[in-house]
Amino acid sequence: MMGLWIGEETGSGVAHGARLFSQLPKPHSLSCSGPQAPRATTGDGSGAGNGGRSDSGGNSGKGGGGDGGGDDDDYEEAEFGPLLGFDEVLRLAAARGVSLPADMMEAAKDAGIREILLLRYFDLQAAPWPLAAMIRAFSMLRNRMLADPSFLFKVGTEVVIDSCCATFAEVQKRGEDFWAEFELYAADLLVGVVVDIALVGLLAPYVRFAEASASTGLLGRFSRMAGSLPSSVFEAERPGCRFTVQQRIGTFFYKGVLYGSVGFVCGIIGQGIANMIMTAKRSVKKSDEDIPVPPLIRSAALWGVFLAVSSNTRYQIINGLERVVEASPVAKRVPPVAMAFTVGVRFANNIYGGMQFVDWARWSGVQ
Repeated sequence: MMGLWIGEETGSGVAHGARLFSQLPKPHSLSCSGPQAPRATTGDGSGAGNGGRSDSGGNSGKGGGGDGGGDDDDYEEAEFGPLLGFDEVLRLAAARGVSLPADMMEAAKDAGIREILLLRYFDLQAAPWPLAAMIRAFSMLRNRMLADPSFLFKVGTEVVIDSCCATFAEVQKRGEDFWAEFELYAADLLVGVVVDIALVGLLAPYVRFAEASASTGLLGRFSRMAGSLPSSVFEAERPGCRFTVQQRIGTFFYKGVLYGSVGFVCGIIGQGIANMIMTAKRSVKKSDEDIPVPPLIRSAALWGVFLAVSSNTRYQIINGLERVVEASPVAKRVPPVAMAFTVGVRFANNIYGGMQFVDWARWSGVQ
């Protein structure tokens, strides 16, 4: 979460307080490394609390191609359920009284949908309000929940840890002036929640139902390239969905650019709000104890660089560690083990990232 410019960072990797804060019978082989027709492939195959089944549906169609096609078929069906054709998908949807979104309908027509993905979507539509409505309204949330049912738990963990640490740091730092400066704390907290969601969401595995861009222009080529990358450096491979070493390296730098952009924009917003409040207060009442108003652009640039380099590296590692734990036999038998690990590793990241940000801020002269 972005802090104002005072304090310490929390688990979002940003400072708090000092923060601003089936061709059914035989569909074509699919690969995540190239553009595809409407397809349904998922992100990471890990995830807590799924009864030992992988959290990504592997909806890339049967026949991974090459000599291992038969083995791939058997693995996908055992792990992700049978590949359901269009008529079967419609029958099941009608029986559950659920209307499928357009991109899922297209995927069902084109190559079919893995049973586990369809059943997860039905379960999400039966969830209490407002989750069911949000799933229908926001495909980005839906696709991440289909790939990893523990996605919201991870987001919530990040937000709660970050907000609690931020509050503790702000109370300690501001002391008796906390309530007098509550608007600064509120601005910090609000921007921090946005950053927390971005930090978790940008690396989360997700199901891809959309058709690859057919544009031959620069934007279209970039879109296809970005779509072929794994969601994180350590995303699990699945039959029909392979990633090269170059793609994984490319993902690190691509996500770094996205993280840096989020950090800079949120830095401008959060630090700008803080600076305006500080300036307005000093125009009414000045004090010899007033500290200089932090430089806006330099502070925002610090947030951008910090998220692109430090947060990106730490969160990539966290995703890899969570994947290992979630795929372990122990976590598959006892799902709370993976949940407890998520809480612990993100709390440790919170503490370390906070101390690191303070050092960066002081070294850069922002604080």
